Amino acid sequence: MAHLPSRSSTPPAPARGPAAPAAVLFDAYGTLFDVHSVALAAEQRWPGQGQALSTAWRERQISYTRLVSMSGRYQPFWDLTRAALRQGCAQLGLALDDAAEAALMNEYRHLSPFPEALGVLQALRARGVPTGILSNGDPAMLEVSVRSAGFQDLLGCVLSAHAVQRYKTDPAVYQLGCDHLRLPARRILFVSANGWDAIGATWFGYTTLWVDRQGLPLDPLDTRPTRSGHSLRDVLDAFPAPAGDAPARRTAA
Repeated sequence: MAHLPSRSSTPPAPARGPAAPAAVLFDAYGTLFDVHSVALAAEQRWPGQGQALSTAWRERQISYTRLVSMSGRYQPFWDLTRAALRQGCAQLGLALDDAAEAALMNEYRHLSPFPEALGVLQALRARGVPTGILSNGDPAMLEVSVRSAGFQDLLGCVLSAHAVQRYKTDPAVYQLGCDHLRLPARRILFVSANGWDAIGATWFGYTTLWVDRQGLPLDPLDTRPTRSGHSLRDVLDAFPAPAGDAPARRTAA
């Protein structure tokens, strides 16, 4: 005879979905700050070559972070950025004197923020969401960029790969965010406009948002970011505003 459950038995608890993010960390270069805003200054020095130099500069910069990190031969991000500028100019046959190098490196310190970044950070602060940066950049570089953009009062932390002397996508860099916020990776939304960074953060365990501004295809590595969008405003979908929070929504628009 089959055993029937007693009337007092407790029904099983319903299955729970993944917990919503409790904080957000932004990549800096290419995500909050437009790395190609240096193209205008380069164009003024070398007409017709500004965008080409900006692209070559960025590609070499990322390549060098991977090379030194994988080889265990760390160099500060500022030094790699200068080396990438020199190589980009050499690649394009552009004469780079000391004055031009100093001017362009200073431009990199003061990269333009993306237009929607300030409003999004203001909206997140209004909603009580902890925010921060997790970047390959050196602390001094990031400090200047954050202050230049007027973000210093809107970010709870600015975390640099310099602390572990390795670069993303090394897990040690991503771990900095969990350690500082004292949250598991899945409770942190990591936001990057760099597809490789969004994938690396997803592998690490973060809830991720890839800001695909250019409509590029995702690298076919059998991994997808948790979310994808085309603007930093898509971050706000993960942190719904309380009822009546119209001002915050207007600020982020």
